[in-house]
Amino acid sequence: MRARHLTLVALALLAACASPAAKPPLPARLPVAPPAANPPSAPPEAAPPGAQAPTVGPVTPPAVSGDMVFDAWAAEFYVKAVKAGIPRDVLDREMAGVTPDPRVTQRDSRQPEFSQPISTYIKGAVTEGAAAKGGHERADVPQLADIEQRFGVPREILIAIWARESAFGAIQGDFDVVRSMASLAAQGRRRDWAEGELIAALRIIATGQASRAQLKGSWAGAMGQTQFIPSAYLSTAVDGDGDGKRDIWNSAADSLASAANLLAKGGWTRGQSWAREVTAPIDFDFSMTEGPKLAPDAWAALGVVRADGLPWSDADKTAEAQLVAPAGASGPLFLLFPNHFVIRKYNNSVAYALAVGLLADRIAGEASLVRPWPAETPLSLTDRMTAQRALAALGFNAGQPDGIVGAGTRTALRAWQKARGLTADGYLSLAMVQRLKTEAGATDLPALPTPAAPPTPAASPAQAAETPPT
Repeated sequence: MRARHLTLVALALLAACASPAAKPPLPARLPVAPPAANPPSAPPEAAPPGAQAPTVGPVTPPAVSGDMVFDAWAAEFYVKAVKAGIPRDVLDREMAGVTPDPRVTQRDSRQPEFSQPISTYIKGAVTEGAAAKGGHERADVPQLADIEQRFGVPREILIAIWARESAFGAIQGDFDVVRSMASLAAQGRRRDWAEGELIAALRIIATGQASRAQLKGSWAGAMGQTQFIPSAYLSTAVDGDGDGKRDIWNSAADSLASAANLLAKGGWTRGQSWAREVTAPIDFDFSMTEGPKLAPDAWAALGVVRADGLPWSDADKTAEAQLVAPAGASGPLFLLFPNHFVIRKYNNSVAYALAVGLLADRIAGEASLVRPWPAETPLSLTDRMTAQRALAALGFNAGQPDGIVGAGTRTALRAWQKARGLTADGYLSLAMVQRLKTEAGATDLPALPTPAAPPTPAASPAQAAETPPT
């Protein structure tokens, strides 16, 4: 019992601390695709076509927070909420006494000094203990077979998402979602998004689908065992245990079925892999990483083959896949199939999708990677911004020097590496930072700008811009 308790605690800590994109920047998670056939009934988001919007007279918020900016925002928001169909009595009751939460605004504006290397993140997420726990949880949810049959998403993928999002329901967050969304909206950086989520949260309460006390989650508004933001709950949550409710807080079946519905609506292809580890020849042109999407046979013609030596399935043979080297040419290489990008509709991070897929593979009994993850050195914010400024100074546009090593920075880095006769894998190591600084001439670089605010956080699901693990 003690060992089992320690395992649960460890898993909980991992989910809290290592979730990619890691649920620290702010929720740029947008509503996911349109509802699938026979979606769960949910109240409309707005008045039906042709219907006249409610007439809104003077609106006075029921309470004053004492924060002038917050109170000015609240007065404007009340008009929008009434026009969106939120009953005034619900507004008065739920917004009474609401004040900005300083913890939320602090997290929204925080830019971590060091970024966590992807190898560290993956090794912390994909462990023997997590796989064993996932296997036990898989056996404890009797509805999983029906959920897999209904939505076409493998149960191991759903279990892995459950593990990453809330440590199998153990850590769901304790922030008041209404207050969090109000705080983010008043702050203004993502006002439209946050106001939409606040209206969705109020609609959930107004229609009796959940109480205010239930609407607890991350600081960025992600709720329940599979961390849905309010709008995603309204559009995508489903009843998985047949009790007529969509309870993503207390029902594992509802949570997993809702995650499966999200992925199915995102385009999950039944029977197709999410990714496969591959190898490439020594003289391979790594500038092709994160580039073209080719069928496995086309990659094989370039020397890229499965690392395990097994043949491709019929479903995989017909799919187009993209090659990535997330830890550089010396680390494991992967062909990413369309289902990988569907996982990223849950959280738009390469690291997150790899962690989910690799953990799912281990739960399903597959072997570990052929090529292990290399040891990596974390890069400071200054290192990352300096590399971006150096690339720009050398004529390779990496975009705004914000310290976020996203697709734009990697594309510019690959172009610079290729022009210099280096392995063009787009991997920014400390040695590469130093080489860029030397070539650009540190004294010739423009002054470091104030770092941009971090991307909107991973407030599952679905995030608008890739956010690296932190």
